Amino acid sequence: MNTFINYIFLFISIIFLFSCAKDDVVPAANNLSLQFNNTFKGNVIVLGEANSNIASSNTSVSGQVHHFSELKYVISNIRLVRADGSEYPYHMLNLDKGATVIDQSKPQTLNFVLQDIPAGTYKTLKFGLGIKQELNVLDQVKFPGFYALAGANDTKMMWEWGTGYRFTKIEGFYDTDHKTLSIHTGSTVAGKEGAYTQGVDAYREITLSLETQAQVGKHAPVIRIQADFDKMLSGKLHTITLSTGNGNADNATPNIHTAVQMLRFVDNLAGNGSTDLSGMFSISKVEN
Repeated sequence: MNTFINYIFLFISIIFLFSCAKDDVVPAANNLSLQFNNTFKGNVIVLGEANSNIASSNTSVSGQVHHFSELKYVISNIRLVRADGSEYPYHMLNLDKGATVIDQSKPQTLNFVLQDIPAGTYKTLKFGLGIKQELNVLDQVKFPGFYALAGANDTKMMWEWGTGYRFTKIEGFYDTDHKTLSIHTGSTVAGKEGAYTQGVDAYREITLSLETQAQVGKHAPVIRIQADFDKMLSGKLHTITLSTGNGNADNATPNIHTAVQMLRFVDNLAGNGSTDLSGMFSISKVEN
């Protein structure tokens, strides 16, 4: 009889320990993850140098073949819209907590975890591609974490002339002879050093509806976001053909293309802020 009771006690103990172990791996209930998937027409992008035989290749609507060796962009100003239409802002004024650099070469950066989200049901995700004008200064004191992240040697998301951050940094090659493709976007300034004024504003706000609403509270939802870089050249607003040269229409390198040319890439990648609010981004899935 004592042996039987001991077996029962052991069985209950194992069940209890298993339940505790299971509970330990459940993600924090008030977290929400934004998982970015960078693709060409739905195929995950593989980076590579000029003659790479593994880099994923894409052909634009105008027939231009291209692939990437570097792919980075800044996400900030995140807001979650509740079912009743009210918004929850996520550290909108704090780049250290509310902004990040998505880097295709670093898988860990593709998943940005939002912490301590109020329990509830959320129907829309909003975020900025780039950084709003009032925060777009290289402030090492106020935002040391983001400053270090963006300025790291293998990130280089700062303009060399030191007035703000790059919003996207895309390097690669195009055409069969592998000419250099180097597209950098970001807001510009006008005037003289020490008295700069806002030039072109390249910041764009993205709005994405969640077909399956995110339920924060009991579980920690994952919102899977697809960024289709096929749209860079074959966008909703512009069809772009890359060219290298010294003319105003040449656009393949950042030291040549004008602000007007840069904004064509911005519109394709992030929308124009009015008729297109999603650009290359879409929701592929919400996992509750």
